[in-house]
Amino acid sequence: MQLVRTFTMFKAIAKCLRVPSVLLLAFIMLLSFTIHWVLLKPLECSHLHVKYTKPPATFTDNEERITEIFNAISQKVPSVSFTHINSTTSAKNSRGIVLDLKKQYCVGDFLTVQVTMFNHIGKEKTYGGDFLRARIFSPKVEAGASGRIEDLNNGTYKVHFTLFWEGNIKISILLMHPSEGVSALWKARNSGYKNIIFTGHYDNRSKKVESECGFYLDSDTENCEYGAKEDKDFFYCIKPHNVPCESLIAVTSKDRSHTYLSALEKTLFLRSNIGVEIHQNPENIDVVSCKRNREEVKPKCSTGMFQPFPSGYFLNNVWYPAFCNLSTYDPQSDISKCIRGKKIYIMGDSTLLQWAHYFPSIMNSLKFFDLHASGSFNTLLLLDMEKNVYIQWKKHGHPLLIAYAFTVKDYSTVNQEIDRLEGGPQTIFVFTLGHHFRPFPITLFIKRLLNTRKAIERLFLRSPDTKVIIRTENTREQSVGMDRFSDFHGFIQYQLTKDIFQGLNVGIIDAWDMSIALGTFQLHPSTSTVKNQINMFLKYIC
Repeated sequence: MQLVRTFTMFKAIAKCLRVPSVLLLAFIMLLSFTIHWVLLKPLECSHLHVKYTKPPATFTDNEERITEIFNAISQKVPSVSFTHINSTTSAKNSRGIVLDLKKQYCVGDFLTVQVTMFNHIGKEKTYGGDFLRARIFSPKVEAGASGRIEDLNNGTYKVHFTLFWEGNIKISILLMHPSEGVSALWKARNSGYKNIIFTGHYDNRSKKVESECGFYLDSDTENCEYGAKEDKDFFYCIKPHNVPCESLIAVTSKDRSHTYLSALEKTLFLRSNIGVEIHQNPENIDVVSCKRNREEVKPKCSTGMFQPFPSGYFLNNVWYPAFCNLSTYDPQSDISKCIRGKKIYIMGDSTLLQWAHYFPSIMNSLKFFDLHASGSFNTLLLLDMEKNVYIQWKKHGHPLLIAYAFTVKDYSTVNQEIDRLEGGPQTIFVFTLGHHFRPFPITLFIKRLLNTRKAIERLFLRSPDTKVIIRTENTREQSVGMDRFSDFHGFIQYQLTKDIFQGLNVGIIDAWDMSIALGTFQLHPSTSTVKNQINMFLKYIC
């Protein structure tokens, strides 16, 4: 009956408009389809090369992805044991040789060194997994570049270098840890959360109490839970008696007298066994400019670009990216114009805190605004009222390894902070995650990266013109506890950071590559290195 009435109505309208009924029906159907296509088609962000047609990942999906990534890494990390240090890799007995050695090399040529590993009694190794670090450098011109290491999984490695500059170039290949040490580090790291003790400080009126905190508490007592429920990324404290969980104001941390390494495994991490040079033949080569018919024209540095490894090189102590054009002038000479009207949010550890303290040295109109915060590692705010510049630095959220009490009242993770941003063309968000995660199972780091990626995707959906810059972690001193802070842990995290954020329209500042190229072992990079990092930052946003 309803169908008959609808057909009768179509005929009446068609008669009124003096058009055939069939044409009117076809027109209405076409109009309906067009409206549906324009308004309801799946959202596609072409600049991200990501189609957001699927519903957000559930917690179960996230856990499955974490397990998948963890298993993929575990398959690549050697699983070997030993009964005596003599059966482990020896840098002194191992040898490197330049393949297809030429009398003369040109700038832009490739160089490959083959490294064959032997143990301490001179027996050739038959499996891979050693943790190596390779670079070429020329001290006279303050030049350096990383080498790409190819593990053939039979005790032999190929180290690939690009010859970026002319002059006498030295080759350095270090054995950081033997494969047996790598195996021990991976197993120890993922054995539990006992490396660090966290203490929560509660202030409830006149009552001040302390309580044990952490990501996992071996206690049957009632716990206070802190964190975002949607991310399932929690930090816990044992609930003090008659004190509400909301009274937590600060946290401190310190190393626990504990190790997951056996007594035999610990001998691999004596300082004399870390970062030992492997002899190469020859130890240096000469490179000349060689006039090329055509020089490659690199595109302007911009977010979303693929970065090879090595991603650049130092020459005259200036970092030149290999994948884009840094330009011939100093980017910092035009900083006032570049960041005018910008809101810059910086979030991370003390290696990004260095940025906040560096900015006023190159733009003296920037002044710190006193937020009257208590404790240590507090939020910093820089303002330039005339140029309308806002720069904020905040700590990246648990875990933070600081012996002094730091406030948690302004606490948030990177992903939570991103979700609070409105975004827009004048907004830049910079973050780093790394050093403070090293003493904990890698799944904690993977979870934080995945949650951060999802937050960036949400940000780009509402504000696709927001700039997001990721500064990778760098190397650090080798005199600290290797079971907790080894650069092997940092290298795995560095690789994860690049892999998980791949395909997003973000900029990468490769602090790890810079550290290797310079041959540094510093948790806090030099001022000149910070300058080069900020050069890359300015090229991404200007």
